[in-house]
Amino acid sequence: MIAALIGAAVLLGIAAAVFLSRPAFGRLPRGARLARIERSPNYRDGSFRNRLPTPLFTSERGRLGTMLAMLLGKPPRVRPDGPLPVVKSDLRGLDPAQDLVVWFGHSSYLLQAGGRRILVDPVFCCAAPVSFVNRPFAGTDAWTPDDMPAVDCLLITHDHWDHLDYRTVMRLKGRTARVVCPLGVGEHFEYWGFDPARIVELDWDESALLEAGLTIHCLPSRHFSGRGPVPNRTLWASYLLETPAGKIYVGGDGGYDGRFARIGTRFGGVDLAVLENGQYDEAWRYIHMMPRYLLRAARELGAARVLTVHHSKYALARHPWDEPLENARRAAQSGVAEVIVPAIGELVPLRDSALRP
Repeated sequence: MIAALIGAAVLLGIAAAVFLSRPAFGRLPRGARLARIERSPNYRDGSFRNRLPTPLFTSERGRLGTMLAMLLGKPPRVRPDGPLPVVKSDLRGLDPAQDLVVWFGHSSYLLQAGGRRILVDPVFCCAAPVSFVNRPFAGTDAWTPDDMPAVDCLLITHDHWDHLDYRTVMRLKGRTARVVCPLGVGEHFEYWGFDPARIVELDWDESALLEAGLTIHCLPSRHFSGRGPVPNRTLWASYLLETPAGKIYVGGDGGYDGRFARIGTRFGGVDLAVLENGQYDEAWRYIHMMPRYLLRAARELGAARVLTVHHSKYALARHPWDEPLENARRAAQSGVAEVIVPAIGELVPLRDSALRP
């Protein structure tokens, strides 16, 4: 009996090792990249750290219990009853001179600003290590990587599976001029065969002038990272994009803290803030934005307009699937900022919106 148990454990360990060795898991930083990481003021004792103490989970269940409840204990209405309406625009036929944003559900969106195309956190194939987890809502899987135009910048906020999809970025490789990502995430792209000369990795408070008219500032967020069993070996980030069409804040994932006020003061407000609004829970309130902070963050950023993301495609939390849409609609009535609530796939002008709040 003991021998059988040992044998089963060995086989299970081998199976886990084979599973974790799949290319989609990427690779932990090494060599010169690791040496650079170890010099970062945001990296201590073998991992990146938030600037404030940030427990991942605060419920009494602990990390494992919270994760199991999230995966197995879905209450009613976390998924819509039928397909969601989408607008399937011809993205390859877009005039690059148009300044616009197209949201694809969850945290994937395309920005066209000042003749530059920036694709943020594209996930069009699989948002988890296995396809039966994090299934997209019906109708929201209307896009494939082949629908995307060539982009000047593939912008990644962090390496979680619902923000960095291996199959998607591999199919975009030949149509991506630059990859901009937080420090350490470039290891995945180099492992996947991207030209290192096309990878721009930034630490918090570093900036990159990609070309005339497009500067990207890497800024803090309050989150965590990792694609496998070892967390926080890569950085997570938000960004401020300075473009000819205005200043755009890409919020990424992260709980509320004082960074929004600091960013708003540093950059004198922003024209568009893309903020997290979904997949929240009191149990992980320090690593995802709770609804009560949405307008406060917009006000502190000095945002003229707000687009909310991280919703309407996956059920990663226990709130009703459409609650984030209601949050956004209520925020639109506040007068703090113009909160746009587009249909998935709708072409939204960066400056002049005719959308329904």
